[in-house]
Amino acid sequence: MNKLSLTIVALLSTFVPAQAHQIWIEQADGQTAVVRFGEFGENLREASPGLLDKFGKVSATLISAKGEQKVDAAKTSDGFTLPFSASAGDTIVAEDANYPLYTWKQQDKDVRSWFYPAARFVTGSAAQQPKLVLDLVPTGQPGQFKLVFKDQPKPKTKVTLTTQSGWAKEAQTDAQGLVSFEMPWKGMYVAEVSVTDRAPGERAGEKYDAVSYATTVTFVQADGLPPIPAGPAAKPAAPK
Repeated sequence: MNKLSLTIVALLSTFVPAQAHQIWIEQADGQTAVVRFGEFGENLREASPGLLDKFGKVSATLISAKGEQKVDAAKTSDGFTLPFSASAGDTIVAEDANYPLYTWKQQDKDVRSWFYPAARFVTGSAAQQPKLVLDLVPTGQPGQFKLVFKDQPKPKTKVTLTTQSGWAKEAQTDAQGLVSFEMPWKGMYVAEVSVTDRAPGERAGEKYDAVSYATTVTFVQADGLPPIPAGPAAKPAAPK
């Protein structure tokens, strides 16, 4: 068995279940970018009417050599479309800072939380500067990313890498916030990370006990083995 085959066997042996709902950015050839909500590894894209309607306002920024272009995304039946696409060397970031606060029970105590989803789309492994509160950026080394939280490297934090087939692998950032992955297949990968900030605060007059930040970075690898196909599309949640 050659070195590449051994690597693939090792990767497959570390399969982990798909993570919770997330937003991510995808961009088909010749089309503008779209922000999706669901579970990438399960081929689940939430729809409207349905869970997609939970979002307040998704804003996005195209970062290129020409500068920055910020817009509010337009909601469609299965995502939030953007009026631009990322060319080579560009990146796109998106977030919803107004997702509704929610309450859950913790040891018979009501906890008011703020879900803060964000996403980044990159076109290569060139180093990027962080822009999001919780950001996962390429470092310039293929397969390596740096996790930054509130402008500081975030160590000892789990990052999950997922492909369209549902294959996923977990790794932990080191003391400098760095994490690396082997990526044997062509196609789209989404890396996801979440951090909970338990400092209480207030947003637009509403008090909260904690903020749950969840960020993804999407990138398309041009080289490698043929990608494992995605499974059947999962059914979006029914509107309530």
